[in-house]
Amino acid sequence: MAKSNSASFSSIPILLFVVSVTVLLYTSTFAEAGDSSSFVKKTISSHSIAIFSKSYCPYCRKAKAVFKELKQRPYVVELDERDDGWSIQDALSEIVGRRTVPQVFINGKHIGGSDDTVDAYENGELAKLLGVNAKKDDL
Repeated sequence: MAKSNSASFSSIPILLFVVSVTVLLYTSTFAEAGDSSSFVKKTISSHSIAIFSKSYCPYCRKAKAVFKELKQRPYVVELDERDDGWSIQDALSEIVGRRTVPQVFINGKHIGGSDDTVDAYENGELAKLLGVNAKKDDL
């Protein structure tokens, strides 16, 4: 019987290690999510035009082209070029209710994605929000 107890006691350090690692991973995941949410909110509030994008995405390119037409320079966060891009995208999903990119913000206001941005450009709302005159060319 004594042999059985020593065997069970020898597995305690392994169990403690597994529990510790699990707690650390769980805690760091939530800390990262909180950091990402703060990053998103700070980015939106610190820039007149903020776009959360992916460099290879054709819809993102289209949304960014709108601002080029308006001769405006947005602050762009390329999620695929960041180690925390996935976490930022999760935070965006919580904030705006969409996980897709691009997500465009003007003066803290959520405009939406590519189609929303192009529509706002075409109907003049985007220029109005930015306080610029728009010369509409085909995108």
